[in-house]
Formats: sequence, structure tokens, C-alpha cells
Amino acid sequence: MREASVGERLDQYQLTDVLARSGMASIFKATDSATGATVVLKIPHPQFESDVVFYERFRREEELGLRLEHPNIVRVLRPKQKSRMYIVMEFIAGKSLRALMQEKRPMDRETALGLVIQVCEALAYMHEHKVVHRDMKPENVLVTADGCAKVLDLGIAFDASARRMTWAGLSNTIGTPDYMAPEQIGGRRGDARTDVYALGTILYEMLTGELPYSSANPHALLRAKANEDPTPPSYYVPGFDRSLEAILLKSLERSPRDRYAGAAEFLADLRNPEAVPPYDPEKGRARRRFSVPRRVLMPMIVVLVLAGLTGLIWCSHPHRTGSGRASQSKRSM
Repeated sequence: MREASVGERLDQYQLTDVLARSGMASIFKATDSATGATVVLKIPHPQFESDVVFYERFRREEELGLRLEHPNIVRVLRPKQKSRMYIVMEFIAGKSLRALMQEKRPMDRETALGLVIQVCEALAYMHEHKVVHRDMKPENVLVTADGCAKVLDLGIAFDASARRMTWAGLSNTIGTPDYMAPEQIGGRRGDARTDVYALGTILYEMLTGELPYSSANPHALLRAKANEDPTPPSYYVPGFDRSLEAILLKSLERSPRDRYAGAAEFLADLRNPEAVPPYDPEKGRARRRFSVPRRVLMPMIVVLVLAGLTGLIWCSHPHRTGSGRASQSKRSM
């Protein structure tokens, strides 16, 4: 199988332009000869088509895309027939969210919230259908000229309803460092709260022009995410709305159990930030001051449990009780 090229016809599609190339696939703009519509084809590089793991990931990406239908998710289309591996998607005329963020840093609140609410609606729909995106980042959101946000790229999405599928080995790359949740750093597959973390990071960056954790070294960045709290947005933007700050910091909690349970819960606060109690910097500092890192807390718990069990066994031994001594003296008489 050779590399696809512009001008070539692939089944019912005429390839007209190259939109992007990655290490694993090329993205082509194409014309559907059956309908005349402009579409997008994602075609793997030939060397990956015989890879079993890659094939399963690619097949799963197409399957999930065909299953999801939401105005803020790029639609995956089903061709009449396929002579090789590829995915067909609707063509969206617009810019990536990353391009918009580069044009204006920071972005105004109304625009930022409007776009993120749309993305959050898409994620809430995905979570309702047991799908976790796991790679939310500005590059994976397209924005049309009229301001409609569209989520794309389900390449490493996780289908929680597919119990038969083994996760290990299907997703060696589990995210993009700047937007990865701390639990992904430890190799866990993530859940709806992982998407909340990534989207919270995106909104933080849109509103402040900065990231919650900043480091040029990816390893240092991942260590900071696992062990330190994010910088409050008001550090970068004096007078930042305290209620919105509380929302952002909750979405960026290091422990998943302290975050929003999913996109639907996050969405409710984003739609009505005025109803959220404002962030109190003093309480935040106190919590950080007295918090015990998990790597220290777990050994402490183990030691306390073992000490309790040892004491219980010691006290319950018959030779260590008064009645035990009394019965012992009776037998010696």
C-alpha cells in the first residue's frame, strides 16, 4: 500500500488538498463524488496499516465517531465501501482554538466562556454515552466563523461501555503534558474527571494567557502537577472574578475526587458562575499548608493500621490478661 496523494481518487472520494500531516496519518480535504460534499479523510501512513494495535485504535476511533452525534462534535461519516483504512469526517471551515488563543492572549471572558461552554456540552454528551476524550487541548477544537466550537480527534478516547476491550497497549500516548491530569501521569486510563481537568486548563489559559503550571521541562511539569497546587488565576490577572477562580481551581484539583464529577457538573457552574461561592485565598493557603502528600500519608496509614492490629493481638492473648494469670495459678496448685 502506497502513500495517498492529492489528485488521487480513493473509492468515492477525490483528494483535493493536504490539510495536515502527523507522524501516523495525513489529513486530506476531499470531494465526495456521490453527494458533491466537501469532506475530510484521515488516512494512516502505509507502515501503520499492518500494525494490529494501531488498527484496533483506528477502528475504535471510527466506531466512536459514528456513534456520537452532537452539534459540537465533528461528525464521522460512513462511506459506501472502503478499499483501505481511513476515516471520513465532515469538513469544518474555521480555525483551531489554538490559533484563536494566539491571536488574543488573554481572551475576553465572554468569548472564552461561550466557547468553553460549547465544548463542555460536547463532553457532557460524550460522558453520558460512556466516552472519555482523554486528549482535550486547543488543537482538538475547531471554531467556525460564526463562533460554533467543534470537538475532534477521538484517537485515544476511552469507551467505558466496551468491557471486552483491553486498555493496556492501545493507548501508549495518553495525552498532552500541558493538559494531562495528574492521574494520567501515573499511567491510569482516566475518566470523565480527566476531561474536566483538561478543559479547566484550557479555560485557565484562555482567561489568563498563561498555564496553571509553567515549565519548559516536561518532566518538571509533570512532577509539579502531581505534587503542587496550580497558581491561582488572580496571580496573573489582578481583580480576577473570585467565583470563576473557584470554578477553575475546582476543575484543576490534583485529586480526581475533589474535582467536578464530570462535564455536566462543570457545565452547570460555568453557565451560572455568580451562584458559586467565591474563592478564598486564605483558606486555600491554609489547606495547602496543612495538607499531607499522598506519598507520605499512605505509609503513615499502613503503620497506624499495623500498630493497631499488633496491639489488638497482644491484648487478646490469654497469657496477657488477668483471667489468664488466674487460671495459670489454679493449674499450678
